[in-house]
Amino acid sequence: MAKIKSANAVVMQFAKWPEAGRVKTRLIPALGVSGALSAHVALTLAVLENLSESGFAVQFWWDRELEPVPEAAQEVVQAIEQRDVEQRIQEGVNLGDRMFSALAAGLESHRLALIVGSDCPSVDPGYVRQAVVCLEECDVVLGPSDDGGYVLIGARRVIPYMLDGVAWGTDSALEQTCEQIKKRGLSVGLLEPRWDVDEPQDWARFQLTLQ
Repeated sequence: MAKIKSANAVVMQFAKWPEAGRVKTRLIPALGVSGALSAHVALTLAVLENLSESGFAVQFWWDRELEPVPEAAQEVVQAIEQRDVEQRIQEGVNLGDRMFSALAAGLESHRLALIVGSDCPSVDPGYVRQAVVCLEECDVVLGPSDDGGYVLIGARRVIPYMLDGVAWGTDSALEQTCEQIKKRGLSVGLLEPRWDVDEPQDWARFQLTLQ
């Protein structure tokens, strides 16, 4: 699908390098270490496919510099290169810092910037387009997840410290993010809730979408 030039938006996929024992750890009791690693790769590829089909420019942001590239990452790197997607490195002490830095970088070259995590296969191309439409009316858009966090964040403006003071990985992350953003005088729009993959039941749910 051709890039949607008029929107001038970039969608950034956040991802961890596929390394056994470091990814999808909550799936390990059910799937084992190698199974959780394979699940991480499958989810990363599914999200990349969805974002690539959204029609917007896509960037892939790894969690850190890593050389050499792990063997388990070869399939992901190949998919990224086949789609001619730019690869970048996240910067920051915590998730809030990393997302703020990426959004700010995205807004240097695009009018709108969005981030989606690699464990969020429910973020389909239509959902990304809804987020872009929402940003015509709001400074920041969030896609809530079922567990109190969010599967997507997008912005047309960013202000320093707008993602500070959030307990990442908790069921209050969405609420606290909204509070922090509004405290900085920015408007926030919420999309309909979606789900991500953290627990074995989430993985089973994802498996059902493939049938």
